[in-house]
Amino acid sequence: MAFPRFGKGDKKGNGEGEIEYLDLGSMYFEGEANTGNFIKLAEIYRYEDLNKIIQGAYDGNIILIDYSPIANDHESLRRITSELKAVARDINGDVAAIDNNVLILAPNGIKIDRSKIKGGFS
Repeated sequence: MAFPRFGKGDKKGNGEGEIEYLDLGSMYFEGEANTGNFIKLAEIYRYEDLNKIIQGAYDGNIILIDYSPIANDHESLRRITSELKAVARDINGDVAAIDNNVLILAPNGIKIDRSKIKGGFS
């Protein structure tokens, strides 16, 4: 993301009023936490896909897993959820279903609140 820099002069000093831009994505600020952790999205088609998915959790990322393609395969879902629970125990994380056909796997230090925040009508 870039924003125009306002101030004296122009980018090249060519007198044509060229605007200088700052790339905020490449800037680093003191005290800014740069953990490198992400929220990653994954889609699972079979049990064997799980190895690539759980590696992200071991790396400290939050993983959202869409299991829609195998939602009707109850045996695979049982194996997958069992494996995800074991991974969550292993990394001292958490795993939960958050929506129809979506699971979330959180790494160490992040717990999933299973209660919903609901809006109300005034």
